[in-house]
Amino acid sequence: MASVIPASNSSMRSDRNTYVGKRFVHVKSPYLDSMDEDTLYHLDLGTKTHNLPAMFGNVKFVCVGGSPNRMKAFALFMHKELGLEEAEEDIKDICAGTDRYCMYKSGPVLAISVSIHGCISASHCRLEKKKLLHHARCCDVTIIRIGTSVSSGIAPGTVVITDIAVDSFFKPQFEQVILDIVTQSTELDKELSEELFNCSKEIPNFPTLIGHTMCTYDFYEGRGRLDGALCSFSREKKLDYLKRAYKAGVRNIAMESTVFAAMCGLCGLKAAVVCVTLLNRLDCDQINLPHDVLVEYQQRPQLLVSNFIRLRLGLCD
Repeated sequence: MASVIPASNSSMRSDRNTYVGKRFVHVKSPYLDSMDEDTLYHLDLGTKTHNLPAMFGNVKFVCVGGSPNRMKAFALFMHKELGLEEAEEDIKDICAGTDRYCMYKSGPVLAISVSIHGCISASHCRLEKKKLLHHARCCDVTIIRIGTSVSSGIAPGTVVITDIAVDSFFKPQFEQVILDIVTQSTELDKELSEELFNCSKEIPNFPTLIGHTMCTYDFYEGRGRLDGALCSFSREKKLDYLKRAYKAGVRNIAMESTVFAAMCGLCGLKAAVVCVTLLNRLDCDQINLPHDVLVEYQQRPQLLVSNFIRLRLGLCD
């Protein structure tokens, strides 16, 4: 577990980079600080092999997504949006020494790909990501999950900002085995969600709403799809399930939202989930959008988060 604690008196400095009032990521493990070295295996980083404060100390925004190519494109997009001086060729995969995850840095923005394997894969990366932020002495960090999803009753192309992530029973919880069964809350930061929603109003033709996101553990049967290699239910049962989800407040379906919300909540970190919907599951199971429309939809979360970051940094009205 982790939490955020204010800076101690010993960490306050008198220069222009003073830490007074800042909040640092503090990992709650009685064993971590006593270790001679902490190896972040899945990120190919370590406290002895890398100068983590120098590499990541200025990070203020961590954006997490599934596709490696999409997150690299987002890093390059943020490089342009922030007007950074370094060449685009210098933005390289920091985790290139491993084939498990990808990570790119554009100024104060860290873009991480956790692949598309759902909660289990995402939990590995997110635990090490939080240790990375802790070792790098990052403060006042905002974490945003950006990506794609499917809807349970709303039009494709709609951007959903998650208020609460729910499980397959529509409960706001993440159930995890930690020597025993432990249940964590999955509520996200409401002020951050509202701030993102207000940013969306400034973008023309940008349908956006705030709602629940349901997290499933697989891509086919867990979502009630009829087109998998296995299917043990009828079309009527599928539609009944999706309609009950909508009635419970679910507006889209993804595969990582509960573990993301739970871990960020345990850290006390401000976090949000911003995903665009690619199809309405009440109509069909497979994506059949034209390629150019699909590309434009996939860019919508990136555009919204970019506007939010620029606004936070004082780079736009």
